[in-house]
Amino acid sequence: MLYRPVRDSLCSVFLVTCLSACGSEGDTPSPPSPTLSTTSAEGLWNGTTDTGRTVAGLVLDDGVYWVLYSAVGNPSTVAGLIQGDSSSKNGIFSSTNAKDLSLETGILEATINGNYTARQRLDVTIAYQAGGQSKLTTTYDSNYDLPPDVNAVAGVYTGPVAVNETVNVMVTSAGGISGSSSTGCTFTGSFSPRAQGNAFDVTMTFGGQAACLNGGDTVRGVGFYDAGAKRLYSAALNDTRTKGFVFLGTKP
Repeated sequence: MLYRPVRDSLCSVFLVTCLSACGSEGDTPSPPSPTLSTTSAEGLWNGTTDTGRTVAGLVLDDGVYWVLYSAVGNPSTVAGLIQGDSSSKNGIFSSTNAKDLSLETGILEATINGNYTARQRLDVTIAYQAGGQSKLTTTYDSNYDLPPDVNAVAGVYTGPVAVNETVNVMVTSAGGISGSSSTGCTFTGSFSPRAQGNAFDVTMTFGGQAACLNGGDTVRGVGFYDAGAKRLYSAALNDTRTKGFVFLGTKP
């Protein structure tokens, strides 16, 4: 959700997407496909939880992960975001600083442990400090192997961020981001292809208007592009991981 603390709201549409890239004649050539890890848990992972939620997670080459999950039995509704740092080696995945920014229960601290087969499966258990746990079972999405294409992403995207609020986002082939919401919050930022994987680094700074519930904060995160649907997905958090946004927008 743009402009809103994550603990208050994320967005009304769950991220269930494949990463893909395409170019057009005359565009700047895409970089060659990166050499991805064949031993770590790096990649895009799609699956479910043992409580009936749909999940989509991205583990970056530096171990930082972003996992979106749906409401129980309703894959079209976002229920939260799990983010943190991880270690993956010899088939063992672990994280000691997971934060579950849940719409249903607020912000929860957790640890994550599990097993993986590189570029095939990632199965983990999330254990919450307040008690309780959740199991995630996921499989690898090979669209992560494609090179990110800046030219394909460039354009103007429109999407809802609340019942009565929409946002227009302009992304340029030079890596700039700017836009505003229908309630008057503005923002500027940048995006750039990651060195590994079909994903982008995203930085956004909000304008500080009264409509910006993130105030004038700067948030950092990741972006994904679904070329087939012409949809841009992005999630980012502030430095304390207490506020941020999730954005889904489409272009003509």
